[in-house]
Amino acid sequence: MVTQSHYDLAVEIGRWLQQRNWRIATAESCTAGGIGYALSAVAGSSAWLEGGFITYSNTLKERILGVPNEVLQSAGAVSAATAEAMAVGALRLASTEVAIAVTGIAGPSGGSVDKPVGLVWFGLAWKGGQMSWKCHFEGDRSAVREATISEALRCFEKIS
Repeated sequence: MVTQSHYDLAVEIGRWLQQRNWRIATAESCTAGGIGYALSAVAGSSAWLEGGFITYSNTLKERILGVPNEVLQSAGAVSAATAEAMAVGALRLASTEVAIAVTGIAGPSGGSVDKPVGLVWFGLAWKGGQMSWKCHFEGDRSAVREATISEALRCFEKIS
């Protein structure tokens, strides 16, 4: 079920995309399709949502999205380099104008001192640019995933 907040953000990003005649693709790890699900809840989203890639494992990040094995080995799956490579891979594969990627540690386990539970890296790629940023969300697994989806749905603010 899509929350009202996610739905409202999805409507907003849809308008933003339509104003530019752009389409979006997603590359998701820790949200496992939640961003795409929220975007597709908007009636008419097929005009601006191309699709998404759920690449939970490093194997699929590398095989499908083209994240270099060297990046996964040196920086790890939860890193700026991986998030950006995921976004670039989704942009290329989907032939869209923009792609958002997320990779993080939703918990309750899997964290470390350097990469604690709640750490999420976001990658954004668009025709002419790419960037990454990180957030650290508090709460249980569900709260981290919900906050990640909300932040990802605000990605257009990074380009504007």
